[in-house]
Amino acid sequence: MPDEHGQDHELEVELTSALVPFFVITNGRALPTDQQYERTALVTALRDASAAVRTLSPEAQAIVDLVAHGFLSVAEVAGHTHLPLGIVRILLAQLEESGLVLVRKPVPRAEPTDRELLGDVLAGLKSKFGA
Repeated sequence: MPDEHGQDHELEVELTSALVPFFVITNGRALPTDQQYERTALVTALRDASAAVRTLSPEAQAIVDLVAHGFLSVAEVAGHTHLPLGIVRILLAQLEESGLVLVRKPVPRAEPTDRELLGDVLAGLKSKFGA
């Protein structure tokens, strides 16, 4: 339908929706079920990663550069790269499969201790060693 300037503006299909770039970043991959990284899992680059970084996508390179000198959590990597957490998880899975990063699972929460048991242990130590 022509507008007041005589130009015909049809409804255009936008080929670059918000989902397309993320699909391209991950090469269409989904996160493998055995690599469901928690937000608090720690990520670091392996020492021999620097040579292979040049062949990676810019987003994967940014992740390897971020974790090259220490550990960051998966959530911190997502925050620094401004990528959604799901996309970062997929990229980390690719990098881990390639042997470029190491992902350490978070330490599980400690079970509550039995105070009575601890009291018995303390009493036993006191009776054996005196205190």
